Amino acid sequence: MKLLKDILYKAGLEEVVGSTNVAIENVCTDSRQAKKFSLFVAVKGTQTDGHDYIAQAIKQGSLAIVCETLPEHLEKDVNYVQVKNSHYAAGIIASNFFDNPSQYMKLVGVTGTNGKTTTATLLYGLFVGLGYKVGLISTVRNLINGVEVAATHTTPDPINLNKLLAEMVNAGCEFCFMEVSSHALHQHRVAGLNFAGAIFTNITHDHLDYHETFSNYIVAKKMLFDGLSSKAFALINVDDRHGEVMVQNTKAKVVTYGLKSMADRKAKILENNLTGLILNIDGQEVITRLIGSFNAYNILSVYGAALELKEEKLQILTTLSNLHSPEGRFQFFKTPNNILGIVDYAHTPDALENVLSTIKELRTGNEKLVTLVGCGGDRDKTKRPEMARIAAEGSDKVILTSDNPRSEEPQQIIEDMKKGLDPVTVRKTVTILDRAEAIRTACMLAQPGDIILVAGKGHEKYQEIKGVKTPFDDMEILTTNLKQIN
Repeated sequence: MKLLKDILYKAGLEEVVGSTNVAIENVCTDSRQAKKFSLFVAVKGTQTDGHDYIAQAIKQGSLAIVCETLPEHLEKDVNYVQVKNSHYAAGIIASNFFDNPSQYMKLVGVTGTNGKTTTATLLYGLFVGLGYKVGLISTVRNLINGVEVAATHTTPDPINLNKLLAEMVNAGCEFCFMEVSSHALHQHRVAGLNFAGAIFTNITHDHLDYHETFSNYIVAKKMLFDGLSSKAFALINVDDRHGEVMVQNTKAKVVTYGLKSMADRKAKILENNLTGLILNIDGQEVITRLIGSFNAYNILSVYGAALELKEEKLQILTTLSNLHSPEGRFQFFKTPNNILGIVDYAHTPDALENVLSTIKELRTGNEKLVTLVGCGGDRDKTKRPEMARIAAEGSDKVILTSDNPRSEEPQQIIEDMKKGLDPVTVRKTVTILDRAEAIRTACMLAQPGDIILVAGKGHEKYQEIKGVKTPFDDMEILTTNLKQIN
């Protein structure tokens, strides 16, 4: 229980009607979670506006309301606080309500189009291996000292996020590594958090359904670095031309990493095969279990961040050499007759191109590559033709199929993808709407020594069609079919 005036500190107040000297037991942005002694923060979402549910929140017991626009009718026993931006206020209020947990550990945010999950997960594994109590907030899973907490979004809403961070503090975590999405930054879900550092992986075509323009997408990512303090570090990939843009206005110490450009932290790929990468990192040879040049960047960013967190170079590299990629990130299975099945979360043009480039490096020249790919519904439509084009140009056979069509018609999504095909590439492309049947067909097409890439869903254990999520596991279906057919 906390006084309203204490949890409103720095929330950007414009007007108060009533008293702030009242006790609050619960904070929510969903009126269905409102109860006695609640503070309800009315936020404007993409689908609904919390201001429309103020009356419902009061009916359920809320005694205080935070909103951008005061209701026409004010209840006499309810306290109203008007703020300029209720999204921003929700982040500050949540942080205050849970005693500002990010101040009691070293919190590192990872942002970028690709590599966020791998980088955050590797950092978690590294610091666990170095003997620390650690938290992880990622697309795949949330962890508190090895105990899993369900993950529903890349970055949770501010109330659940601060609650999770408070649980980490109570569990004795000294570090937390978290993915920070562009949506979360734009919606101020991380407002009020104290970051010890932030990592920029890269930025490519994605989420234009939400941000509308690529420049808006860049601005959203940049918000993480703009908000860093002078005590924090900003670690950027200088091989990405947008890396320098991210830190133009930051107060933080800027540190660079790269494989091609002059950088503070440098690496060179010495060998890349199915057993892993052999790298030279800052003059030290390191054998790792991760595959592909894109993972060389992820490893290098983890190494750079660990150095900024005052860990010792050789201990970092030794521990890194034992870490694996997260589930659904270039996860592979090999049959007795050498058919290689790969599952990867690649759902952006750049990520798909990276995976196909890695496979090309691993090929001897005689194998056939069968790629299965789809695009999610209710998401950025402009990337659909690009995904099909990249898959077709980098593969011997392509199967266009459903990903998570959500509310859209699967056939229409595939028609959008086909616009990226020319008369040559269209001839090696087939359409199979049913994803399970598409995976089975890919397995039947493969001959000994061939490679199958199932792209797009990675770690996900469901498929969403018309608002209904049904169990679906790409790796499970792929391995089952490969075992049955081969």
